Amino acid sequence: MLRFPALLSRAFRLPASLSLPCCPLRPPSHALELVKGSKATRLSIMASHIVGYPRMGPKRELKFALESFWDGKSSAEDLQKVAKDLRLSIWKQMADAGIKYIPSNTFSYYDQVLDTTAMLGAVPPRYGWNGGEIGFDTYFSMARGNATLPAMEMTKWFDTNYHFIVPELGPELKFSYASHKAVSEHKEAKELGVDTVPVIVGPVSYLLLSKPAKGVEKSFSLLSLLGKILPVYKEVIAELKAAGATWIQFDEPTLVLDLDSHKLQAFVEAYTELESSFSGLNVLVETYFADVPAEAYKIITSLNGVSGYGFDFVRGTKTLDLIKEGFPAGKFLFAGLVDGRNIWANDLASSLSTLHELESIVGKDKLVVSTSCSLMHTAVDLVNETKLDNEIKSWLAFAAQKVVEVNALAKALADDKDEAFFHANHSALASRKSSPRVTNEAVQKAAAALKGSDHRRATPVSDRLDAQQKNLNLPVLPTTTIGSFPQTPELRRVRREYKAKKITEEEYVNAIKEEIQKVVKLQEELDIDVLVHGEPERNDMVEYFGEQLQGFVFTVNGWVQSYGSRCVKPPIIYGDVSRPNPMTVFWSSTAQSMTSRPMKGMLTGPVTILNWSFVRNDQPRFETCYQIALAIKDEVEDLESAGIQVIQIDEAALREGLPLRKSEQAFYLDWAVHSFRITNVGVKDTTQIHTHMCYSNFNDIIQSIIDMDADVITIENSRSDEKLLSVFREGVKYGAGIGPGVYDIHSPRIPTTEEIADRVNKMLAVLETNILWVNPDCGLKTRKYNEVVPALTNMVAAAKILRTQLASAK
Repeated sequence: MLRFPALLSRAFRLPASLSLPCCPLRPPSHALELVKGSKATRLSIMASHIVGYPRMGPKRELKFALESFWDGKSSAEDLQKVAKDLRLSIWKQMADAGIKYIPSNTFSYYDQVLDTTAMLGAVPPRYGWNGGEIGFDTYFSMARGNATLPAMEMTKWFDTNYHFIVPELGPELKFSYASHKAVSEHKEAKELGVDTVPVIVGPVSYLLLSKPAKGVEKSFSLLSLLGKILPVYKEVIAELKAAGATWIQFDEPTLVLDLDSHKLQAFVEAYTELESSFSGLNVLVETYFADVPAEAYKIITSLNGVSGYGFDFVRGTKTLDLIKEGFPAGKFLFAGLVDGRNIWANDLASSLSTLHELESIVGKDKLVVSTSCSLMHTAVDLVNETKLDNEIKSWLAFAAQKVVEVNALAKALADDKDEAFFHANHSALASRKSSPRVTNEAVQKAAAALKGSDHRRATPVSDRLDAQQKNLNLPVLPTTTIGSFPQTPELRRVRREYKAKKITEEEYVNAIKEEIQKVVKLQEELDIDVLVHGEPERNDMVEYFGEQLQGFVFTVNGWVQSYGSRCVKPPIIYGDVSRPNPMTVFWSSTAQSMTSRPMKGMLTGPVTILNWSFVRNDQPRFETCYQIALAIKDEVEDLESAGIQVIQIDEAALREGLPLRKSEQAFYLDWAVHSFRITNVGVKDTTQIHTHMCYSNFNDIIQSIIDMDADVITIENSRSDEKLLSVFREGVKYGAGIGPGVYDIHSPRIPTTEEIADRVNKMLAVLETNILWVNPDCGLKTRKYNEVVPALTNMVAAAKILRTQLASAK
């Protein structure tokens, strides 16, 4: 008999003392009834499905195992054991919860798209892979880079805060079946007695999410490789079939995008070619994050060989109408009614009503209750939240509770409704709607009053930059960093002990001051021009602010994977937002008092706070964003009053909130950019406003970035092969200061002075000398000092060499 680690096997255990809608009032009985044979007919149609599940573990077990392995403190076997324990625990608990279609191969050591790259043997030549099964060395070199080679590009996964590793493809690449992960994980679950649905990134979405490799013409058609990758997919399908798989799920999320007819035809070609391989299998094509456009819906629902389709009914507000217009007879509909991207309890009565509508169209025996997308975008388990008060806790459902919600809906659809569970859910929703904690009339009035202005600074940016230069007296190609410096174990210990009240406030303040002093001194020694205080007092760039704003609550273990081992703990915005007190002024003023050089005040912008939080779903997102903008505006003005002359308002997540459909993008960009301008409309011309953006494709929103009207923008550039610079080569004029990143901070690799100088020279070819800044791609929080110091030394040296060259060229 398999034994599961106590910590992990709690993933679906629910607190016995709570009668909450997010928690079952009695243990799920589905699995027991199947064993006993009771209610056999009813249970045979209790179809429930989970698109995917969080990988990190309830207490981030995988994160710590990965980082220990990368640091050489543990073996590959140790890492594999932690990973296997997590997988087995998840499968077992899903089976116990009553889920019929349980996913496998949604676990990943880094990223599911990278896993697909490994499956296809699509390793860029620079990594020196010579065939055979891809191991950790090659896999993690692609993900993170190594001492001599840069990592592959990383970018946002659609409009989420998850990042994927972008495949680099070209006409000469030879594909081969090089990772048997999907098959081995299916077999692993089968040994446990759980029959899973292997999940694979679909062939067309894989190609559409890829980019031409370095040296390959940008016009190269990635879809031309379809015929080369499908033989590998056929091998995988054949092996899965031989291993006893009865269903396979192909994730094709690009179907929700605005695709032209050529791209849509690729789906027909791919699944027609694979049709003979599907014999004896059920095939699910899964979509998520938005509606499938009408033309795409028509094409995919007419595919032969496909048994079922998964649609998002949460963000896909028009999905129901599409299905009412017609759904293919005899096919399964996997209805994503439980939100995989937020933490609010499902409105079970409303979802059940939708299911009954769908039942009348597709038939009960072909209807499957599902999540709107993978649950990897939400927190793992509410049972681990011991500090949330019971009222707010009753409003929530994390991944483990969403699994229970899915099964409760499936049981209700099968005429086995748990009336007590549904009643508790109804009571919690009513409590949230009427709670006085949610509404602040003064905040709502202030936000409503914003609609009369576009909140632009009165002076044009070129004149402001002149005034700021007279004030700051910076050299050509000024150097700076993005904000954070390494968070050492000692620093984390100090914050942890202060939070646990093991040290006094005075001891905490002194320790943080010492750390700031160290960071300031280091930057002065490196001769950086505009300094940062290093953010030693901050746990996370959103959580730190949310903890000081009203309308937010926080979790202890509500972690969500952002990329690789990096996890974030999004705040929960449950009510109207306001700022009772200054949040950063003390630390910024303290840091400025330690140096004569300009010290940046560091803030997170309203759009990023919004997009990196679990946001209330009872009012439009833009209304919440305007409330946050007003709070940040108060902070900006307090910083300026305290003598801070350079203030950075990070909008790292502005691009990721962009709706996937073009028809909805202009409205979002209008209120998002407006929210940023609200924050700094009241400052003097001499106060320099910076913003920062990272790890997204910015080229399509460059006009909106210009419209933000920041004085300086620092922006990710190096990891994406300087894709950003192509905008300026194509003639876009940018008059404000700009610092495209000169090196990738997410890799341990240290760039040389020559390499950085070469990058800056490429920038100088398309940008004016007097607006260009020199800085890393992003903050340094996740790096170690033995990586940061040489990298920044080389960055400053490169800037000085180029200044000398520019001066002598005059």
